[in-house]
Amino acid sequence: MLYLVPTPIGNLEDMTLRAIRILKEADFILAEDTRTSAPMLKHFGIAGKVFAHHQHNEHKAVAEIIRFLGEGKTVALISDAGTPAISDPGFLLVREAIKHGIAVQCLPGATAFVPALVASGLPCDRFCFEGFLPVKKGRQTRLKSLAGETRTLVFYESPHRLLKTLGEFIAVFGEERPASISREISKVYEETVRGTLAELLAHFNTHTLKGEFVICIQGLGI
Repeated sequence: MLYLVPTPIGNLEDMTLRAIRILKEADFILAEDTRTSAPMLKHFGIAGKVFAHHQHNEHKAVAEIIRFLGEGKTVALISDAGTPAISDPGFLLVREAIKHGIAVQCLPGATAFVPALVASGLPCDRFCFEGFLPVKKGRQTRLKSLAGETRTLVFYESPHRLLKTLGEFIAVFGEERPASISREISKVYEETVRGTLAELLAHFNTHTLKGEFVICIQGLGI
């Protein structure tokens, strides 16, 4: 069995009892960054065998992991925070496991964009999750393709690119488009700022940019 186990994006109290049990029972735990996961695993008394599984080694490691799973081993995959395969490694391993007839289960749990979307005040019955935009190649093409999107748009962004990205959003969607930005979700300094794209750019131009950001933008014509 391959388990995808969500881990807290901030507050450790968001860890589920089932997630703790699965990680304790697993023969192997695959972690995006073993150094980042170590304090969390120690906090919950999880002392299994932990191996690194990230975007730089996942292609090479998949065959060996599939072999372990084929031998009847239980493997649990975790990312640094949140649900594996959502803007994190995991898709490739899941696809290969399914291809080889190996059972796959994803536990419900923390994912940053869900609380950000629900708290945004924007329509969340239909939405388009884009995650991180391409850093260079294909970025403008992707943005232009979303100009006519009527569903609420959801993006992830890092602090050092936030202001540039907001400027690009204004150029594509217009400065008056309603939007919401959440950061440090479930942490001590959790914050959600709502307004037009122009107002959000003005706000974050004068505030410290820290944490991972979730940007929600109202769809066209709503």
